[in-house]
Amino acid sequence: MKVVKLVLGPLSSNCYLIFDEKSKDAVIVDPGDEADFLIQKIEDLELKPQKIIATHGHFDHVGAILDLKLIYQIPFLANKKDGFLLKRSAETSKHFTKIESLKLPSPDKDLKDGVKVILGKSALAVMETPGHTPGSVCLVGEGLAFVGDLLFADGSTGRCDFSYSHPGELKKSVKKILKLSPKTIVYPGHGPEFILGEIGSVNG
Repeated sequence: MKVVKLVLGPLSSNCYLIFDEKSKDAVIVDPGDEADFLIQKIEDLELKPQKIIATHGHFDHVGAILDLKLIYQIPFLANKKDGFLLKRSAETSKHFTKIESLKLPSPDKDLKDGVKVILGKSALAVMETPGHTPGSVCLVGEGLAFVGDLLFADGSTGRCDFSYSHPGELKKSVKKILKLSPKTIVYPGHGPEFILGEIGSVNG
């Protein structure tokens, strides 16, 4: 399983192209913006996108989904507890960036605990990690984890001061991730990737 990180949009959100090197089958995680650039990168790498996945419903992680879905005709997966955020992502994007965006489609599949995303001979398991948003999820594979805005390289956690956030749930979610192997490579929604056992204390 190979990972390519792309930093997109005004909030410098991380999008990940995760693919099987042999088949070139790929999943696109958190395509927040710059659909044309993303599509060009996918073509340059000769990838075959199979699914689009959102770790949570914030606009800076989902802004390019409609374009990608229309181009590649592939399913969009997200936890449906964040459906309300997806529905209002266009107005949220305009509020923060002053840029008009199109409304998003509803998820084709609900990402719940235990769901597996198969990629070649590898798999990513869904772990529900609410707190930052009600429907935040992580994708956990062998020796790696894609955590959205749950946890960052400096030990900080995602914001939980939104009306729909839950600080207590966020702490529980962080504890779940910290139970993974300390050698796990963690790919966050913003900033650099890091080794789980090297972040020191978590400031949540």
